[in-house]
This record gives sequence, C-alpha cells and structure tokens, in this order.
Amino acid sequence: MEYEEYRSPEQTPAAQSPIEPAPPVEVSAQAPPPPAPPPPPRKVSGWRIFWGVVVALSVLANVVLFFMIVMMVSFFMSGPAELFDSRDGFGEDTLVKGPASRKIAVIRVEGIIDGAQSEKFKKHLKAAGDDANVKAVIVRTITPGGTVSASDQMHNAIMRFRRESGKPVVAFMQTVAASGGYYTSVACDKIIAEPTVITGSIGVILNNIVIKELLEEKLGVQPVVIKSGLKKDWPSMFSETTEEQKQYLFDKLIGPAYERFVNLVDQGREGLSEADVRRLADGSIYGAEEAKDNKLIDQVGYFEDAVELTENLAGIRGARVVEYTRLFTISSLLGAEAKTRPWEIDRNTLHELTAPQLMYLWDGCW
Repeated sequence: MEYEEYRSPEQTPAAQSPIEPAPPVEVSAQAPPPPAPPPPPRKVSGWRIFWGVVVALSVLANVVLFFMIVMMVSFFMSGPAELFDSRDGFGEDTLVKGPASRKIAVIRVEGIIDGAQSEKFKKHLKAAGDDANVKAVIVRTITPGGTVSASDQMHNAIMRFRRESGKPVVAFMQTVAASGGYYTSVACDKIIAEPTVITGSIGVILNNIVIKELLEEKLGVQPVVIKSGLKKDWPSMFSETTEEQKQYLFDKLIGPAYERFVNLVDQGREGLSEADVRRLADGSIYGAEEAKDNKLIDQVGYFEDAVELTENLAGIRGARVVEYTRLFTISSLLGAEAKTRPWEIDRNTLHELTAPQLMYLWDGCW
C-alpha cells in the first residue's frame, strides 16, 4: 500500500523560479576630502623667553662652578704642594724629590723687573730664610732687565740674605738674562747659564718720547708748560731734546747708574778687574760660552747642573728641590686683582707710559 508523505506548507519547497541578477551599481568617482588646515602657530610670550634665558644661565653657572670646584680639589690633592704661608698667596711645588729636611728653594725672576716683581721676590727670599729646612737658593733668571730701582732692590735683597742666613745662592740663567737680569745675578755666589742664553748688556738706557711735532702740526694743539726753573721738565715730551739736555741727563742719571752697575759687577765677579768690567760694559750682549770666557759667569749647563752646583756649595746631597709658586685662588681665576679694565687708562698708567724711565734693560728684544 502506498502512502503519500504529508508535508506541511512550511516544508513544501517554493516554486523554483529563475533568479535574476541584481542590476549593476554605478559608483560615482568622488574627490578625496581636503586635508585638515594646519593648527595656528602658538604665540610665545615674553615671560617664557625670559625664564628660558634665566634657566639657561643658571645651568651654565652651575657647570662653571662644578669645574671650579674640581680644579680646586685637584689642586690641593695632586702632589706635594706645601703651603708655608697661605696669607702671602704662594706655596711650594716639588721639582726634585728628596727629604723635607734638605731643601733647595727655586725663586723665579721672569719678565720685566719692576716694583711688583721686586716685592714678590723679597717675600720668597724671606720665606727661604725663615725655613730652617731650606739649605740653599737657586734664582732662576729669565729677564731682559727692568727698572734701575727694582733691580737694585733685588740685588740688595740677595746680598742681605746671604749675609744674614749664611745660605748659598746660585743664579741660573735661561733664555735671556741681560742687563738688570745680570745685575741681580752678580749678587749670587755663583752664576750658571744654559748654552743658548743671552746675557751681558751691562749699561743703562733712558727712553723719551717727543710728540711736539705731532701735536702742533698734525693736531693743531699747542702745549703750554709753566715751570719754576729751566731744567724742571728735562726731558719733556713737548719739546725737542737738545744736546745740553742730553749731557745733563747723562751726568745726572745715566752716569751714576752706570758707575754703580760697573762697581757691583766688579765686587761680585772675583776674576774680573774694574778695567775688565769697563771693557765689557759697553752694552754688548754675550752668549753663554763667550760670557764664560770673559768670566762673566762661572759655568755653562742645565738645571740639573745648577742643582748639583748648589748642593756642593751647601754641602748636601739628594736635596728636595722646590719652587715657590703662586697659589690658586678664585679671585686670581676671575681676574679680580686687575686694577683697571684693558680699555681704561688711569692717570698713573698714563704717566708710566709717557714718563722717561731709567732702565737696566736690554732693549734689543722688545
């Protein structure tokens, strides 16, 4: 028996009808959206700039302070810098190691000899005299000379030191040790010079600038000088130096200073007679070997030879060699000790630049 399967209307398949394809969708080409406009520039206020500069300067100041502290710490911790009197602003720098009970003090004379150098030299020499451990002194001379007064003060200080302390003093010449540099050296017990040194120039010089023609003819300035006597302003920058004035200056200044130079060389150099000194004292310069041949110096050598010679005079061996040096200070680093700014000229500076100066100076290298 055949049965017909019953299906519910939901189960009855729908009539199959052909599926028509969907109509194509037309896509219209559209331009991309325009880019967003840039944000408006931010306005920088004056206060922002001000505080930025303040912060930058603060950072820079802290960096400088840091390096200054590092320099100070390294100065006091690197090596044996023995401070014997910090109030005088100088200490000891060890050049050759040795026992502290046997020391040779090196005092440097460098540059033009003037009043400031003379005062510093005398302080160093006093320190060497007060230190019982210092057995001798080496005067390290690198100078073409300087003023008559300062050179004579240093010569006198060396002679007094030798007389009062009984400690030997050796002059060690380097590079140039002429005129006032030689003047101070003859006060020492012995003189030793490097082979390439220039020394001698025994004599006196007086320079004077005359600006009369410049003022009157170029600038139209007529200088007026009112004086109590004819010779009051000899020599003057406002008038020509006559032969009478030159002779007057020679008799009053050049001659006496020259005679003193000759006499001190004669006293300081035992192997030379006064006639020998006058023969050599015509202003000539001498090399080391020529100076030794003429008995102006005792020996040609280097610093080590100067130390050995000094030890022999002091009767010691293996000495510690120290040099007196200026201590590091914040004020010296920042230049606080300068009296005037480079572009400022006060009355004293102007006078020093224009006034005639009597010099024990070899003028050929300046």
